[in-house]
Amino acid sequence: MEPLGQPGDQPCFGGRQIHTGHADLGESHLACPLLNPRDELTAADHPGIVGTPSPPSLTLAWADEDATQAFALRLAGAAELRHAFIALHGDLGAGKTTFVRHLLRALGIEGRIKSPTYAVVEPHQVSGPDGAWPVSHFDFYRFDDPREWEDAGFRDIFAAEGLKLAEWPEKAAGVLPVPDLDIALTSQADETRSVTLTANTRLGEALLRHAEAARTSE
Repeated sequence: MEPLGQPGDQPCFGGRQIHTGHADLGESHLACPLLNPRDELTAADHPGIVGTPSPPSLTLAWADEDATQAFALRLAGAAELRHAFIALHGDLGAGKTTFVRHLLRALGIEGRIKSPTYAVVEPHQVSGPDGAWPVSHFDFYRFDDPREWEDAGFRDIFAAEGLKLAEWPEKAAGVLPVPDLDIALTSQADETRSVTLTANTRLGEALLRHAEAARTSE
């Protein structure tokens, strides 16, 4: 399979062990039981905390590409995923496209999975037990004209049902809605990946809880 991503964005995962600084795969800070999964989280959700609280988050360490694939398989099992908007952050080569590829495979998408670097968006279709639903994989690396947001129908895509995955969301700041879940990938000196998941909505919290439950059950 051809490497995906922007020119030079070819993640290289080493087969090394997780650095001792990452021996604990993460500590979550999750909020109380879910209400409306589409509501954004606010200070009112965290009574007793002075100032603006940090949103719920979970930090993981991926030792290699196998760890990326394993996490993608776990996340693919979350029922809320079909309604989510996930924003992926990280430098060139951090592994954003690699993660998307594994997630799409875990959802049952077959055939060649193309990078949307030049097309901006690549559509996919998931056939699940509850019917088919769409997945839109965005790459805003070359997005530089806000008029394209309307002209290309991106607003309609985000308003419709389906999973939306966006690489380089900062390039479309000001037009994108609030992501349900931010995933930030950082390459470490030992070729592991530090991965921080941050929930911005109730739906994002549900995904975070799913990731936490899967981690603690291992």
